[in-house]
Formats: sequence, C-alpha cells, structure tokens
Amino acid sequence: MSRNAKINALLLLVVAALAVLPLVFGMGDHKKEPFAGADAEAETAITEIEPDYEPWFSPLYEPPSGEIESALFALQAALGAGVLAYYFGLRRGRRQGELRVLAQREGGQDPTAEAPGGTGGSGAGPDRLTERA
Repeated sequence: MSRNAKINALLLLVVAALAVLPLVFGMGDHKKEPFAGADAEAETAITEIEPDYEPWFSPLYEPPSGEIESALFALQAALGAGVLAYYFGLRRGRRQGELRVLAQREGGQDPTAEAPGGTGGSGAGPDRLTERA
C-alpha cells in the first residue's frame, strides 16, 4: 500500500469516526432536538438570556418545511463540491500539461510538434505548410 493510500485510508477512518461516535455515545440524547443546527442553538441561547430580544433582520426566504430546507442545503453543498472539484481538476490538468511540456523540452522534442500516432495538433501549423509547398 502506497503512502498516499495509507493517508487516504486514515482520513476516511477519521471522518467515519466523527460521524459515528456521537451516535454511539448518545451525545445529544438529553435534548429535544439532538442534532439541531447552529442557528437553532443560537436562537435558544439568546431567548434564554434576553427574552425580549428582537432580531435585526429576517430571512429573505423561509422554506415551507424542514425537508425542503435540508434539500436546499444539500444542493448548496453539492454545488460547492462541484466548484471545488472543477478547480482542483483544472489545476491538476494544467500541472500535468506543464510537466509534459518540460519533459518534452528536456528530451529534445518540440512540444508543439505532432505526437507519434497522430494525436498532436491539427497538422496546419507553419511547419506543415512549408513541408507541403
């Protein structure tokens, strides 16, 4: 097993433990809603401290049910994950392309020339025009 595979397995184990341990140890069993969000917890704490507190702002959109609110949150998380995956994939592709060009230059090959097997450029570059003429 490679070093990266060991690190990935360890990180996966830590994430699984973070998800399972609160359920195993019954954390939150004494509460009415054991896994309420931070907003609900903050609202409860504020009303206990200052019962006459008036919020400064109201939400722009209040979903009609908790299920819709959860679905919107999941959609937001999926979009964020997609943006991050695109960014990291783009960075990796650029880095691989730069490494390929550097390797070709060190090997004495022209990085703009057509690769063996016909997978290179379109064949209409300046070198191709002079060869045909």
